[in-house]
Amino acid sequence: QVQLVESGGPGGGLVQAGGSLRLSCAASGRTFSVSAMGWFRQPPGKEREFVSAISWSGIITYYADSVKGRFTISRDNAKNTVYLQMNSLKPEDTAVYYCAASQYVDVRTTERAYHYWGQGTQVTVSS
Repeated sequence: QVQLVESGGPGGGLVQAGGSLRLSCAASGRTFSVSAMGWFRQPPGKEREFVSAISWSGIITYYADSVKGRFTISRDNAKNTVYLQMNSLKPEDTAVYYCAASQYVDVRTTERAYHYWGQGTQVTVSS
């Protein structure tokens, strides 16, 4: 099993529009069994959606069109941690953000490709 714990940094995930926030996801357990990592989010009243994903090496990254150019995913394998740097935040970025880990080597954007999930962390962007 792999355990994933998200954190939203100081402020508890509350930020004004135009601001920045960095999410962290720390993995523990059988971390050698996972490769690609991803971030998904679920806005209020909507289904969960893909945000970004990164390969084990960190070389390959994918982004949803809605966050491209504003969000950056990265990872530190020595610390078993994945990050999501979010800049130029908009009210529509308000959601519960989930970290996910996949046993697949290739980077994927669908939920079914991920085998482990964190509990989620709330991000609220005020206008």
